[in-house]
Amino acid sequence: MCGPAATRRHLLITALAGGVGAARLLQGLVRVVPPAEVTAVVNTGDDVVLHGLHVSPDLDTVTYTLAGAVPAERGWGLEPESWAAMEALDRYAAVAPPGSAAGATWFRLGDRDLATHLYRTQRLAEGAPLSRVAAEVAAAWGAGCRLLPMTDDRVETRPTVAGEGEIGFQEYFVARRHEVAVSAVRFAGAAEARPGPGVLDAIAGAAAVVICPSNPIVSIGPILAVPGIREAVAAGRHRTVAVSPIVAGRALRGPAARLMAELGVEPSVVGVARLYAPLAATLVVDEADAGLKAAVEALGVRCVVARAVMHGVEGAAALAGAVLAAARREQP
Repeated sequence: MCGPAATRRHLLITALAGGVGAARLLQGLVRVVPPAEVTAVVNTGDDVVLHGLHVSPDLDTVTYTLAGAVPAERGWGLEPESWAAMEALDRYAAVAPPGSAAGATWFRLGDRDLATHLYRTQRLAEGAPLSRVAAEVAAAWGAGCRLLPMTDDRVETRPTVAGEGEIGFQEYFVARRHEVAVSAVRFAGAAEARPGPGVLDAIAGAAAVVICPSNPIVSIGPILAVPGIREAVAAGRHRTVAVSPIVAGRALRGPAARLMAELGVEPSVVGVARLYAPLAATLVVDEADAGLKAAVEALGVRCVVARAVMHGVEGAAALAGAVLAAARREQP
């Protein structure tokens, strides 16, 4: 947990978030400050339509985690969960014609999780924007803090796979298990997208902006690709703290380190610092990377060493305390 100074002082926080690492840090943040003081701007570049349903994986992971409904060992989905619908759908895989997505079960949707996608899809069909639906879903789950999709417009993260061209993000991440080499990543639709309602105000009005320990390419990258968001974060660089998702040259979860290397970015805290230097004055790194502090600071980024590997909610709260202390330019 953070110290008394971090709990006594009012601090509005806006976090850029995507994936399991972000969800866990947010879970820690709402333990050390009132949830109403935390706003999360969440990646929607990996949203996908499956079986006619609009699925928002990052919004749902953050919502379920804040609700305490996610199994700790898995980090996503719901607990308890069952898979009867997917098991029944498997029956149709053999009869689906070539090229048809009918009967596909490579993206596993749990029975309880399906209810969220059914609700979201119907509300979107009724004309509600994604931001309003996200707020309704968060309220239903008692998420506490404010969740803002990065945009209400459609943005698609599309990796280019060697020898094949562009594919959908979930095809890369889930169907291919992110085991194929990527030569480029494009955020289709980002140039025409508008920041979601309240997003720019949340960034401009925050006492601290936190870039969560998310994949900098495919979780934070889509958020920053929406016109106006990168500029808003850069304008508040002095109060922005990033948390490295790379520890000792490796990503704790997912393909961040390999993807960085494939795209020509050094897969280390120094590479993360180089990516975020125009946006964040401070980078929090794990104790395992203490020896790289000077190299990070040579890039003009203050380096704070903390225990950045989150073990349980208490570990997440301790890291959140260190991040808030760094935002106040105090030692944790």
